[in-house]
Amino acid sequence: MAQTSDELKQEITQTREQMAETADALAYKADVPTRTKDWVGDKKDAIVSAVGGASAAVGDATPDGADVAQSMGRLKRLAERNPVGLAIGGAAVGFIAGLLAPSTRMEDERIGPMADDVKATAAEAGREALDRGKDVAQEAGSAAIETAKERGREEGEELSESLQEKAREVAPDKAGTTSLSSLTGSTQPKEKP
Repeated sequence: MAQTSDELKQEITQTREQMAETADALAYKADVPTRTKDWVGDKKDAIVSAVGGASAAVGDATPDGADVAQSMGRLKRLAERNPVGLAIGGAAVGFIAGLLAPSTRMEDERIGPMADDVKATAAEAGREALDRGKDVAQEAGSAAIETAKERGREEGEELSESLQEKAREVAPDKAGTTSLSSLTGSTQPKEKP
């Protein structure tokens, strides 16, 4: 096996490179603090990116200030227009939420059957309050409609009278009366007296 000096040099260089890589790998494995820092750094980066993605999703789902202000404005106008209905509705919703909340063991032990009677009575009262609220709202709506109709009739009558007066002022006074056909531009022949 005769090797040339160039082949030996090449083999030595290759062996040195392999030994350097092996030494670096062994040094890395022996350097536990560096490996721990690298692992923690990787986990930190993963958590930061996950939190960043979650905060972006929450930011997209959360309404902006303008939406909240607009909703609050609508709620305020509703409360100003119908405060009694809003109060009754709020009480009914609160009552229903209270009924849906589970009772505790302490409540069951100390109050027991009396709580069931109170709940049933309160539920009936809540239903009655809701029905009364509906009736009040319907009556208010009907009264508003009737008032609007009456006001419309009054305005119509006043407008009609005003137009008739204006027509009398504008039309030539023939025998002291003005015919409706002259005001409307009717082409029907007039009767001669």
